Amino acid sequence: MNSINTTKLCPEKKGLKRDMKSRHLMMISIGGTIGTGLFLGSGQTINQAGPFGAILAYLVGGLIMYMVLLCLAELTVAMPVSGSFQSYASRFISPAAGFTTGWLYWINWAICIAADFTAAGIIMHNWFPQVETWIWCAIFAVALALLNLISVKAYGEAEFWFAGIKVAAIVGFIITGAGLIFGFTGHEGAIGLSNFHTTTGLFPNGFGAVFLTMIAVVYSFQGAELVGIAAGECENPEKNVPRVIRGITVRIIIFYVLAVTILAGTIPWQEAGVLESPFAHVFGRLGIPVAKGIMSFVVLTSALSAGNSALYACSRLLWSMSKEGLAPAWLSKLNANGVPFNGVLITLFLACLSLLTERFAADTVYLWLMSSTGLTGCLIWIIIAWCQINFRKEFTRLGGKISDLGFKTPLYPFIPVMAILLNLVVIISLYFDESQRIVIYTGFPALAAIYVYFLLFHKKKHLELAESAQQKA
Repeated sequence: MNSINTTKLCPEKKGLKRDMKSRHLMMISIGGTIGTGLFLGSGQTINQAGPFGAILAYLVGGLIMYMVLLCLAELTVAMPVSGSFQSYASRFISPAAGFTTGWLYWINWAICIAADFTAAGIIMHNWFPQVETWIWCAIFAVALALLNLISVKAYGEAEFWFAGIKVAAIVGFIITGAGLIFGFTGHEGAIGLSNFHTTTGLFPNGFGAVFLTMIAVVYSFQGAELVGIAAGECENPEKNVPRVIRGITVRIIIFYVLAVTILAGTIPWQEAGVLESPFAHVFGRLGIPVAKGIMSFVVLTSALSAGNSALYACSRLLWSMSKEGLAPAWLSKLNANGVPFNGVLITLFLACLSLLTERFAADTVYLWLMSSTGLTGCLIWIIIAWCQINFRKEFTRLGGKISDLGFKTPLYPFIPVMAILLNLVVIISLYFDESQRIVIYTGFPALAAIYVYFLLFHKKKHLELAESAQQKA
């Protein structure tokens, strides 16, 4: 059998510039993954699952992320397109799946941008109470828009430093927190491992509590898949993407698991859930007088980093979908720097609408929208693994040799099948938590509505565009 050209399976859409370096790619993925879910939400996970339970939950969450990224690496190295999993879904599942994937992911991240702006605005308002929160949100919106519109290199450089601050904070926390446990920092003496000796066993609230924390844990890992979207503008993706994916997986899992281990070792699990910022609490015990201010600054940069990555991902998704006829043609227009500026602006517009719902309907619409983001992430991860299975089948059907692939997902088909099953288990866990059940009631109807919209209003137009493109080719 002869090898085939994989780029023909999912052709690259011309126009974007490959100006992003591997270090940018690494930090974009880390920046999109490490966010307020770790800095603010990890305490609640420890409180629910207990010390060992929380560590186990983050290990399992990291394993699920790793499986998904292995699938994404094979796809991305073979077909480094900016639309990434949205384009793969259109090609290897169906155009309706690609349409649903793209729009659902765009809505998900645009809402997250609004949440990031709100978090950053509240921190600035606490520092400068004379300036309203919404003004800070507007300032951050303009600043991130400019970073994204200037060039992909400017965006990548900004994200590199944003993410670098978070990484430095986590490394510093792990070192100083370990000092508290073993007695070489602070004035309390060695705390030891007493927090891990619970009177009710390894899982003080039962093993079922670990199961119920998985949606929050997996949600905190989501964003790592941004490496696939950014690969479309990365230098030498065949070489850089596999190296970056291996690197970010190791770093993210180590950062999360070690940080949660330190938190569980220094804060009794009964108290962890009521702390506004468990990281600030641990720094405060070291005798650092400005510990809360330091962590507020870290959370600020974390929120801006996540918003920056989300804005980038959204604009590229819209650009990719417009090239496939799954979004309006005006979203494919690029400015002089090769940036899809209309995609940036329309994403910010939706984010600002989400800010309005947060202000005027915080107890209803906004909370429902935010609760669906974890579900969306799991669905996207399922799509990625599903695409990898179908790509491998199509590749071999057309006569391709597996040995010729630049990167091969190991243990095929075990890895993609397990990635799908484990994400389904996480989704099912939502039903057993009354506070999270609303995610299912809002998320799946939204998914169905987007899918049905394509079938009713877009399918015929998409087929006509596809036929036209084939005739031109």
